[in-house]
Amino acid sequence: MLKETENPFSKRLPGLLPGNVLYATSARIGGSGLDSVALESLRGLYRSDILGRAIAYANRQTEIPPALIQSLRFHPVRMLSCLESQLYYGAKKHYVDWIASMELASGGYDFFHGWSGDSLLTLREARRRNIPCVLEIPTWHRNKGAQKPWMTKSERERLNADLWQRGRDALLISRQQMLEEYDLANLILVLSEKAVETFLAAGIPQNRLFKIARGVDVNRFTPAPKPPLFRAVFVGALIKRKGVHLLLEAWHRLNLKDAELVLAGSVHDEIRPYLEKYQSPSIRLAGFLPKPELAYRDASVHILPSSCEGSAKTTYEAAACGLPQIVTRETGDVVTDGENGLIIPPDDLDALAAAIQKLYDNPGWIERMGASGRKRVVDEFTWDHFRARLLAAYRAAMVIAG
Repeated sequence: MLKETENPFSKRLPGLLPGNVLYATSARIGGSGLDSVALESLRGLYRSDILGRAIAYANRQTEIPPALIQSLRFHPVRMLSCLESQLYYGAKKHYVDWIASMELASGGYDFFHGWSGDSLLTLREARRRNIPCVLEIPTWHRNKGAQKPWMTKSERERLNADLWQRGRDALLISRQQMLEEYDLANLILVLSEKAVETFLAAGIPQNRLFKIARGVDVNRFTPAPKPPLFRAVFVGALIKRKGVHLLLEAWHRLNLKDAELVLAGSVHDEIRPYLEKYQSPSIRLAGFLPKPELAYRDASVHILPSSCEGSAKTTYEAAACGLPQIVTRETGDVVTDGENGLIIPPDDLDALAAAIQKLYDNPGWIERMGASGRKRVVDEFTWDHFRARLLAAYRAAMVIAG
């Protein structure tokens, strides 16, 4: 396993840092999800006095001077917002990349930090100028561990589509673009051991992979007394990829006494049939919560039976709130099986039901695992830990680049 302490070069040349970093992302600076990751990254660069400029979709924070952040909030691609979301987001990523590549070409920068799908032109410019660079991957390798040729049959067929379809496809971020990004970056930032495996399966050497776990605000997400009944909580989009359909079926099968399942997140159409089929007074839809910490504090256990994640932020948040967790290995590395939660295979209804039953039958496990989870995030997964890992990744990239 590739652990943070085993990242290549993470302890070599501790004083070697870039002096002027260009950071680019199609996310916003400040907010939730990837927006919060971008903010915490820039905080690390700004406080280390190495942030040259950031290019982002929007700026929602006040700590970092606006002169250092180029917001594309009013960019011309907004005129395409009427398109379906996949096309619009692809166009937005292309535009961020184009702006960042021109900024890098203007000179003065000695390091580039980009995100997968946002960075092809800029990485090409960095290669031309011999500028070290890192590429941040929010999920897994695009091939997801499968063996695929450079271009599949369906991808070749798209090249022969009519002009209108080819024009639409040009707005998307193709798999070939992302594969080229992987090749151009000096160092690839991955979030979990599972993500590492997908890159190794694609032939990316381990010394070009840097595992960088995310963080959580341990002052905002804090434990609270456990509720008098067994309450399981799921936080996130209600979609099949996150295993919500299996969770609903498992909960229906168990029919636990004095128990409640809270689903906190936006309901997607693909889940509505399952909500109707397994509706019960013991299942509560909470909708999207701007303060998810309240849901965690009012729960006994957090459940995320996802089949694909980068490193799910909810696992950090739930652990910080002192909840044991039932997760898959695909959710990331926050949970250690038997210590601060239970790890089950993805898409395994029987394993999911058995894990829920175990925690229901063993309230002592809930207390012990919850305390262990809180301790682990305080010791390893604060945003300060994340920023230290990020600077270590920059040092590693500079060593690799020579």
